[in-house]
Amino acid sequence: MYRSVLVPIDISEADLTRQLIPQVKIHAKTAKVHFLSVIPSVPFYASLGLAYSGELPDKNGLQTKALQKLNEIVKQFDIPEGRVQTHVVYGPPKDQILKLADTVSADLVIIASHQPGISTYLLGSTAAAVVRHAHCPVLVVR
Repeated sequence: MYRSVLVPIDISEADLTRQLIPQVKIHAKTAKVHFLSVIPSVPFYASLGLAYSGELPDKNGLQTKALQKLNEIVKQFDIPEGRVQTHVVYGPPKDQILKLADTVSADLVIIASHQPGISTYLLGSTAAAVVRHAHCPVLVVR
């Protein structure tokens, strides 16, 4: 049995979240479940040089909105409140996922992944990076 399970959630991908629900319920029967949403420090399109904003977003406002959205999403998993903890952080998603997995001593990471496509091969995949570098088992759900 698992004691600590980490579930990274992309709050903008409802379809991927729905795929996670059955797997999280199966593997988190007695575990504390840590749900994580990562706000990239640089928007993806800006990192490719496609746009530039001279104005930085309000980090506290973004974090508050992301936490509200994450808390709404977590309700779909129907896990008792005392066994759930939500986290919202800034930074590169793979790094923040791996960091929190170590911090909470995760026994398992359950992460959703898109079907592989050309963008996965060119840009890399968060799920693939987590699988390669995690210190615990990783379940990738498609």
